[in-house]
Amino acid sequence: MNKSSLTKKSGMKKTGLTGSVLILFRVLAFTQGMPGEMNTSLLPTVNMHYQAEYTFDTSVNKQAWGSQKSGLHVSFGSTDRAYFRSEVPEQKETLGYEGTGWRGERLNSQLLIWSPDSLQQVRVSVNDLVSASGKRIGGKNISLNLVRYVLSSHPYGAKDANCGGSPYKNTYLMPDRFETFERFDLPGQTVRPVWLTLDIPAGTDPGWYTGNIIVSTTQSSVSLQLKIHVQKQVLPPPKDWKYRLDLWQNPWVIAWRNQIKPWSEEHKAMLKKHLQLYADAGGKYITTYAVHSPWADNSYMIEGGMIDWIKTKKGSWKFDYTIFDTYVELAMEVGITKAITIYTAIPWGDRFRYKEETTGNYIYETWAPDSKSYIDHWNTFLTDLKIHLQKKGWLEKTYIGINENEMKQTLAAIQVIKKHSKSWKITYAGNWHKELDSLLSDYSFLYGNEPTVEEQRQRAERGASSTFYVCCNPAKPNNFVFSPPIEGTWISWYSAAYGYNGFLRWAYDAWPEDPNRDARFGSWNAGDCFIVYPGANSCIRFEKLREGIVDFEKIRILKDLAAKSTNKNVSQLWQKFEEHLKIFTTEHDFDEKKITEEVNTGKAMVDELSDKMGQ
Repeated sequence: MNKSSLTKKSGMKKTGLTGSVLILFRVLAFTQGMPGEMNTSLLPTVNMHYQAEYTFDTSVNKQAWGSQKSGLHVSFGSTDRAYFRSEVPEQKETLGYEGTGWRGERLNSQLLIWSPDSLQQVRVSVNDLVSASGKRIGGKNISLNLVRYVLSSHPYGAKDANCGGSPYKNTYLMPDRFETFERFDLPGQTVRPVWLTLDIPAGTDPGWYTGNIIVSTTQSSVSLQLKIHVQKQVLPPPKDWKYRLDLWQNPWVIAWRNQIKPWSEEHKAMLKKHLQLYADAGGKYITTYAVHSPWADNSYMIEGGMIDWIKTKKGSWKFDYTIFDTYVELAMEVGITKAITIYTAIPWGDRFRYKEETTGNYIYETWAPDSKSYIDHWNTFLTDLKIHLQKKGWLEKTYIGINENEMKQTLAAIQVIKKHSKSWKITYAGNWHKELDSLLSDYSFLYGNEPTVEEQRQRAERGASSTFYVCCNPAKPNNFVFSPPIEGTWISWYSAAYGYNGFLRWAYDAWPEDPNRDARFGSWNAGDCFIVYPGANSCIRFEKLREGIVDFEKIRILKDLAAKSTNKNVSQLWQKFEEHLKIFTTEHDFDEKKITEEVNTGKAMVDELSDKMGQ
């Protein structure tokens, strides 16, 4: 064999060896993994287009769809109950709505649109409402919103919800989130609710007004009638309502959700729009934070401190109120002016954060309310805070907030605050404790752990404000996405009956990862953490809560008018109404049909009283 042949053979051997090495390297590389590699099976499936809601639900009564005539079906439905995406509405098709309201009041109604087969380009239009004399309520006062479905941890009306997480393996679709629309397609064998709100202008002449709603598709259309009775009374604007609505806010969540710098001009503009929704529902309390993450990092997006505690190089203390002032002023600009709550004198775990001026580092320390460190630091802070609030003119409306802390800690903190200055106002949210009664200017009781009606009456007589709240418990009444909507309205009827000043809830906007589609968060019941959606979007739960607040205001105003009336019929009717109110203080079962009837009976009596006192 010549040299050339040997060289070729040698080259072939080297090439083969090199190829084998490369193959082996690739095998080893795949076996050992590559930098940044992830197990694809752990990732969610990515759709070609964004899904505004999940559609994995199936009908429990498929036969009902088979009995439906082909094409468009439309009806007014009740706003007091839920209608499910894949279930035929269990009611007659009703093409007329009749409502009664005061001037300045908002009325709610709900359209249901469904079909056994798919429909394209469903549109809804509304014209002006016109009285017999030609007076008009312009169509611009009527808002239409698509109702979107969100994931729930519990089935509709669940009575076993508590703070320990859901016992259910599966999830459930519940109607809640509002979304603006111009038109939409309707898949076959599905229902689409459309929420209608009518804001009666305060200057509207009393009387009956009628108008039409047209629901159309590419193939057909249906006409429905609206008929509204406008009463003589005028509901004051929300900023003048007496009801004390306290929904705890987290402004950082707005920046996180929109991926913008906290407290930038863009953030502040979004906050104003976001807070306007709260103000328009009569929101009275501005939620602020004197400490960082007061609730032991429980929220998906942490509530940051609005007052920076700074330990100077010399060992003294100074406090930066920049964020605190910015937020309070923003809230006041949109009409939330009644109260400022500063959380909290007792952060969960007694954890406090401050900044070292020398290093710029944040330091975390534990100061129990009965410790010398707590007493020294809080006296220093309270002295500085009081001076700042006096300069801003906010001292009289400011409350130091304490939330669900054990009695020993609570009493120790109150002692420190009151010893510093008797002028400090303190608010506490938690169970009723007789020993706290005289120490608090504002007390919010967990539903079911409240004072007696007589004890509450005594608090009211001495001018102390009282509200009640619900949270991850009780199961009923509540504002979860699976709660029957009537419960949101019932809440304020209960406040009126018990003699409370309003209602408190955590939280207004503690959104989880994907609130637009999934209302669940950890062991919290779905919807417990928020009651409005990103983009300052309302929902069924929020509007039904607002509806009850309006009822409360109307009851309050009518009570004053009835006391001044010399009409015996008015006096008798008011006495009958007060007897009806007592029903709400003794409710325990929360049967949906029963409480709906009780609320609507009360509303009818309010309408009758309004007519008689408006003559």
